[in-house]
Amino acid sequence: MGGGAEAQMEMVGKAFVKHYYGLFDAGSRPALAGLYHPSTSILSFEGRRFDGADSIGRHLSQLPFDLCRHMVATVDCQGSPFAAGGILVFVTGSLQLSGEEHSLSFSQMFQLVQSTEGRFYVQNDIFRLNYG
Repeated sequence: MGGGAEAQMEMVGKAFVKHYYGLFDAGSRPALAGLYHPSTSILSFEGRRFDGADSIGRHLSQLPFDLCRHMVATVDCQGSPFAAGGILVFVTGSLQLSGEEHSLSFSQMFQLVQSTEGRFYVQNDIFRLNYG
């Protein structure tokens, strides 16, 4: 894959991360469901699995805190040979929950896939807090 394609993937991946955490941190978690495929998307959140946009959106909307702030430390992007035009996005950072003194470290991986209309959606999403 040439440098232009890699730069494009990096740009799309970083723009996605900014958009995703912007919605999340603004308290617009119900809107995140629109970033997932209605039937095929999968979220693994701290070891629990959620299938499809409705289930994922419901879970994200019901997290036991009102607001938080993600502080992204790194964003790594790679093309995915298993999904034409797909992009793997790996994020590390910390998040600060409202009312909590200490931040929590996290890692999150997204697999973005292009629809036939050329729009990206999240096919796979894995989220873990990092302890230790």
